[in-house]
Amino acid sequence: MWTLVGRTLAPSAAGAARLLSPCPRHVAALEPGATRRPFGTAELKEKPDMSRFPVEDIRNFSIIAHVDHGKSTLADRLLELTGTIDKTKKNHQVLDKLQVERERGITVKAQTATLFYSFEGKQYLLNLIDTPGHVDFSYEVSRSLSACQGVLLVVDANEGIQAQTVANFFLAFEAQLSVIPVINKIDLKNADPERVEKQIEKVFDIPSDECIKISAKLGTNVDSVLQAVIKRIPPPKVYREKPLRALVFDSTFDQYRGVIANIALFGGVVSKGDKIVSAHTKKTYEVNEVGILNPNEQSTHKLYAGQVGFLIAGMKDVTEAQIGDTLYLHNHPVEPLPGFKSAKPMVFAGVYPVDQSEYNNLKGAIEKLTLNDSSVTVHRDSSLALGAGWRLGFLGLLHMEVFNQRLEQEYNASVILTTPTVPYKAVLSSARLIKEYKEKEITIINPAQFPDKSKVTEYLEPVVLGTVVTPTEYTGKIMALCQERRATQENMIFIDENRVMLKYIFPLNEIVVDFYDTLKSLSSGYASFDYEDAGYQTVELTKMDILLNGNIVEELVTVVHKEKAYTVGKTICERLKDSLPRQLFEIAIQAAVGSKVIARETMVVILPGK
Repeated sequence: MWTLVGRTLAPSAAGAARLLSPCPRHVAALEPGATRRPFGTAELKEKPDMSRFPVEDIRNFSIIAHVDHGKSTLADRLLELTGTIDKTKKNHQVLDKLQVERERGITVKAQTATLFYSFEGKQYLLNLIDTPGHVDFSYEVSRSLSACQGVLLVVDANEGIQAQTVANFFLAFEAQLSVIPVINKIDLKNADPERVEKQIEKVFDIPSDECIKISAKLGTNVDSVLQAVIKRIPPPKVYREKPLRALVFDSTFDQYRGVIANIALFGGVVSKGDKIVSAHTKKTYEVNEVGILNPNEQSTHKLYAGQVGFLIAGMKDVTEAQIGDTLYLHNHPVEPLPGFKSAKPMVFAGVYPVDQSEYNNLKGAIEKLTLNDSSVTVHRDSSLALGAGWRLGFLGLLHMEVFNQRLEQEYNASVILTTPTVPYKAVLSSARLIKEYKEKEITIINPAQFPDKSKVTEYLEPVVLGTVVTPTEYTGKIMALCQERRATQENMIFIDENRVMLKYIFPLNEIVVDFYDTLKSLSSGYASFDYEDAGYQTVELTKMDILLNGNIVEELVTVVHKEKAYTVGKTICERLKDSLPRQLFEIAIQAAVGSKVIARETMVVILPGK
């Protein structure tokens, strides 16, 4: 291929021919009708003129549903129907761009796409946001709804209304959005759309004649969904003659271009070269690029009030693009938009690098990922055994798993995760302690820092209002499970003759690890579960230490309910006995509450040759 000529390397004749001949992949990409996508830039299409869409011809809507009811499949069909993407058999979860989403088959990040649709001789601009369905990502849903005027509420024609369907409906209802019920999967053998219509009418008080029956997989009746969006969802209430007011509802970090902010314009116009100011940081930036997501980035000359798109303004630090921030033109200050209620973490876990030399790389990875997932809270932490790290707050166990998986896949970071815990509170008893902690009620997110009973008047644990939707034949088993988890029943509603909705107040600690899996196995996978924060309640708690040969292991300290201390201690000791490597000396594994040992297992010596 290469030969040495003088002091320089020159290609051989065969090599030169190969170098000069165009790559077949590039030739194919440049054939008539093919779109060329240069590295690191938006697609080189002709920039669309966004001014030709008056506010009354714009519709901003979101798709909400329970997990696996067909949101992403419906989004694929809408993209095909409007000509946004080519119609091929490979179109499967087009808007689910993360590797973790494709592997697990769930939506984790809300994604935006701009559609152009002609109806009754008029071209409309439709901004679609595909949202996650799992309870752990409800913060993504609530943020997406802030940029919309209506929603498509998708319900499976086979499964009917589920727990997250109810939760998402009330998110949209509280935001005063127009709701279009869509009954999906009518092509299934056991589909019963008439039964689901009655459920929707009973639970949500939406007339059954407003439901649209479709099959997103086959594309049946999907065009009527777009027509309903235009007819039933109102245009945004915005004014283009007013100064720029843009809400940052999502953002990602690009290594070369800095922060890419997803924005919804509530007033004015923004274009390349404008000087804009962040209401949060008060820093001034120059806009480098604006555009729409179609579904990939496509630059435009300008974005106008009522439209949704992306903006790049040279923000190089991940802390500069706060989700919920308001952007406005330099010298034209405006009243900041309300933003978002900050997410309340439900589960805390320690995250440490496998090797302490990777600390700075992991710090950068966590900063970039928390920009894209603002519901994660970060506190510095350190441990004698694991070194320097962080205690991160998540919205749930799946959220924690997905965050860990994204760290590994997107940033090649290997981490050690500690056992998830919930945030407890303690009311201090003496004035000296209150002065020391600077507050009467302290929050404990690390079990090792749990204060002794002598220092507090009472302990408080977080509780949630849980909703379980299940077929009636599993009601007895599920009620027994809930009582076992110290839950108190609040309500019981029969959705129809076959399904019941149970409402319980649960201690968060009882549901955070394995409740969902147990519920699914008890109900043969038919029950669904959703929960929302319900404050704190007084409880008898105790700190349980785990000792190895008399030495406390800080990383294994747990906070348990007084009545469950023995059971939990016994289980931990047994599991440690099975998992710890054998030694040439005896190891005593003990669980202790204060100075009292409540459980013990002994690892016996294994002599060489035995």
